[in-house]
Amino acid sequence: MTAQMNEALLRSLAPSVLGILVRRGADFAAAEDAVQDALVDAVRVWPADPPRDPKGWLVTAAWRRFLDATRADDARRRREDLVDNEPAPGPAPAPAVDDTLQLYFLCAHPSLTPTSAVALTLRAVGGLTTRQIAEAYLVPEATMAQRISRAKRTVSGVRFDQPGDVATVLRVLYLVFNEGYSGDVDLAAEAIRLTRQLAAAIDHPEVAGLLALMLLHHARRAARTAPDGSLVPLAEQDRGRWDTESIAEGVEILQAALARDRLGEFQAQAAIAALHADAPTAEQTDWVQIVEWYDELARLTDSPVVRLNRAVAVGEADGPRAGLAALAALDASLPRYAAVAAYFHERDGDLVTAARLYAEAARKASNLAERDHLTRQAARLNSRRCR
Repeated sequence: MTAQMNEALLRSLAPSVLGILVRRGADFAAAEDAVQDALVDAVRVWPADPPRDPKGWLVTAAWRRFLDATRADDARRRREDLVDNEPAPGPAPAPAVDDTLQLYFLCAHPSLTPTSAVALTLRAVGGLTTRQIAEAYLVPEATMAQRISRAKRTVSGVRFDQPGDVATVLRVLYLVFNEGYSGDVDLAAEAIRLTRQLAAAIDHPEVAGLLALMLLHHARRAARTAPDGSLVPLAEQDRGRWDTESIAEGVEILQAALARDRLGEFQAQAAIAALHADAPTAEQTDWVQIVEWYDELARLTDSPVVRLNRAVAVGEADGPRAGLAALAALDASLPRYAAVAAYFHERDGDLVTAARLYAEAARKASNLAERDHLTRQAARLNSRRCR
């Protein structure tokens, strides 16, 4: 069994093993620590001695770790009286019950901040180590350890069988997806893996909608940056570099979800992404239909950001002045407002205003790549005016 296969298998088994420990009476925080210790043991032992029943092996190892930690903790002597009378399980097959869905709900509990919910989901459901999560979020490992520890304490008193909020879980997974890639963990790919896992555990059209959206966006990843790391706008991307298999899968999943006639925001977003993916060239994009989908999305969410994106679609469908008119009804402090306004002013021939707005947008950019892109747009227009 290769190390790569080991890691993939371990991470897929981690949530169900954790669920079994919690159902046996372990509190969530102690169980999660025990599962992490068992995963480390497995990485060390399995390459030379792979188990016949990997899940059963992990359950046995994690439960023994839990018992050892409980007996060693003087502050938990009352619990020790309970667990000492319960024999440690042998390497028999693990129970078939799958508590993965309850773990998703628990890790996305409303009492947690979005940042803490993401970190706890990656560790408890994703099976990532604290170091991997810290590297992915570019924070010190000690900082991430404290964040995860606080999150575990917060949810330790929550009943494990309480119904959860699917919408909250989906928001957490979408936050993971949007973090993209850093460290040795590709968070976009991890979010897709976790959403697939959730889709297998629950039959819900919005779960399918989020999975379709992730696949359709991720399909364009290779074309989003130039060799020098600079951003490539959607209209300028080499569509031959898009992942056609991911697009086909995303469209198929989306169509099945839409057929159930229970439209939600992730399905609507995926429908917009599918229209972009379906266009052979940027010029052939069906912007009129995209505007219609943004109208649906605005009705579902009433989000200012959605209305900003709708203004972009209106400008593409009906011309830059129509886009500027749609933009005028929105709050100018919205992220990307200045960049969108600059784009439409440039298309309308007002290069002076466009250059000024590109420079303003660059100053407000949230990341270096976006700032550099907008700065180059301003410089390009200023250069044209000086000729």
